[in-house]
Amino acid sequence: MCVRRILLPLGGASHAQSALHVGGAIARMFDAHLAVLHVGTDMQEVGPLVGEGMSGVMVQDMISTALKESSERLHEVRGLFDAFARRENIPVVAVDSPLSPGNMHALSASFIAHSGHTRSVVSFQARLSDIVVLRQPNPESDVSSSETLHAILFESGRGVIIAPPVAPPTIGRRICIGWNGTSEAASAIHHALPLLRRAEAVCILYSPAYQRPGPEARHVRSFLSLHGIEANIHEFGSDTRPVGEEMLAAAHDFNADMLVMGAYSHSRLRQMILGGVTRHMLENSDIVVLMSR
Repeated sequence: MCVRRILLPLGGASHAQSALHVGGAIARMFDAHLAVLHVGTDMQEVGPLVGEGMSGVMVQDMISTALKESSERLHEVRGLFDAFARRENIPVVAVDSPLSPGNMHALSASFIAHSGHTRSVVSFQARLSDIVVLRQPNPESDVSSSETLHAILFESGRGVIIAPPVAPPTIGRRICIGWNGTSEAASAIHHALPLLRRAEAVCILYSPAYQRPGPEARHVRSFLSLHGIEANIHEFGSDTRPVGEEMLAAAHDFNADMLVMGAYSHSRLRQMILGGVTRHMLENSDIVVLMSR
C-alpha cells in the first residue's frame, strides 16, 4: 500500500493546528497530497431546524445567521490552511472538483470548500483517499467533529489518524499496536502498514482482558515479519484500572508517538453508555492514534 492522498476534514479552528501539523508531516513522509476539506452549511440542513409557526422574518434571520457563521468559519479555516502551507513550504495546487486528486506525484496540498450534508461529503471524499487525518473530537463542545469521525469509521472503509490537541514532536517513529484479535484491529494494521514499515520500533500490546476470539499477538508478529517489520510483544493489564487506561499507559512506557488499534469492537451505543477502549482513547489520548473499523 502506498500513501498518495491524505484527506483532512477541518470544520473549525479548534485543534486545527495540531491536525494540520500531523497531516503535513505524514504527507511529507510519503511525498503525498494533503487535501484539506471544509464543508459549509447546506440550506437543506438548516431547513429542518425551522419550526412551525415561525414568521417569515424569523426564518430569514435564522438562515442569514447560519450562512454568516458558515462564511466566518470558512474564512478562518482557509486562513489557517494558507498560513500552514506557507510555514511548511508545501506547494498549494488547485483542484477542479471536490474529488479531484490534485498533484499525486510530489508533496502538495489543496483546500476544498464544499457545501452539502457533512456526513455524506466527508465519507465520499474519504473513500477515494488512502488515509484520513482528523482533529481529536470534542463531543461536549463540537458535535460535528464526532459525527465526522463516525462517518469515516462506519461509512468509508478508511483508516483514521486522530491528532491530539497539542501537536506532537514526532509521528510514527515508535508505534504501538493495540491487538485484541478482532477484524477491526486487523484492519487498523493493514491501514498502518506504510507507517509501520518506516517506524524505528514497533510493539504489539496484548492483554488477556482485551483479547477476543481470533489470532494472537504472536501471530501478528509473524505477519508483520513477512512485511519486513520486526516487532516485540508486551503484555499489559491489571485488575485495578480499565483496559483503555492500561493500554495508553503501556504506550507511554514504550515512548510511543503513535498507537494503532481497532475502533468500536463493541457497539457504539455500548461504548457511549458503558465506556470502552475506543472511547477512552478518543477522550484521553495525548499521542497520535490510528483507528479503523
